[in-house]
Amino acid sequence: MLSTLSRRDFLIRSVAAGAALPLMAEESFSASKPAPDGMPKVHIFSKHLQFLNYKEMAEVARELGFDGIDLTVRPKGHVLPERVETDLPLAVEAMKKVGFSPALFCTAVEDAQNAVDKKLLETAASLGFKYYRMNWYRYGTEKTMPAYIDEFRDKVTGLSHLNKKLGITGCYQNHAGRMVGASLWEIWAMLQKADPAHMGSQYDIRHATLEGNLSWQTGFELIQPHIKTLVMKDCVFEKNNGKWAAKSVPLGQGMVDFKTYFKLLKTYKVDVPVCLHLEYPLGGADQGAFKITVENKVVFDAMRRDLQKLKELWAEA
Repeated sequence: MLSTLSRRDFLIRSVAAGAALPLMAEESFSASKPAPDGMPKVHIFSKHLQFLNYKEMAEVARELGFDGIDLTVRPKGHVLPERVETDLPLAVEAMKKVGFSPALFCTAVEDAQNAVDKKLLETAASLGFKYYRMNWYRYGTEKTMPAYIDEFRDKVTGLSHLNKKLGITGCYQNHAGRMVGASLWEIWAMLQKADPAHMGSQYDIRHATLEGNLSWQTGFELIQPHIKTLVMKDCVFEKNNGKWAAKSVPLGQGMVDFKTYFKLLKTYKVDVPVCLHLEYPLGGADQGAFKITVENKVVFDAMRRDLQKLKELWAEA
């Protein structure tokens, strides 16, 4: 944790630089409760801190009690792919200054044959990153779905070979909706020829719950040997104008069965890095805005609250 003096200096500098952080009560950055025994390391998704520069992002994440940052290195991210060689080292330097090691990053990478994708992975690996989330594939209309799965399997396999050379691991996230991978069976099929040590799944319990409310455990048990990272978030179904739709909510306030889920993680000994997402309304921070419409403190308080809830739910499972 930063000292009281350095925290005060940080806040003063931030205000002088344009109110990046509002003056706030000391308890807003109070020390978080220690993590329960056996709990994985929790990283904050930098998408929700894109209204801060690298230095501020790193210092806030450390103050709030996170173990690291899952850095967005993608279009409209904290680091743009075309600037990866100049800007990614700056982000890493800021993280290291507060005691974080570069570990997770989120990308739009799709193909090892793509020069931009290859350079991005090479740069990140050289800086010490270990896990990345790749982009989602999409079905077209020119082939059958099995034919598309074959095509995507080849791309995932190619990425796994590149990952092995670089010493990093790629992850494909299950995502609710029409993108490839809403069903864990699609991801399982795409991983069949990949190097299992260097390509796997980023398991998202929110999306798994939306797509398989009564059967999500089946998908989890199928994909669990391939899980490399985890995403934590929550949701409910809500009816608006006569139509049902998913609505993101703070952790523990939705329909995700965290008790059963965390028991399964413990039973299968799934000990991998965790990324916390906050996709409920936070003045644009939830959507990765570079300028937000709420006080910074609103976002920080939400992060601190969800992190504490995550620890409580883990301890109770």
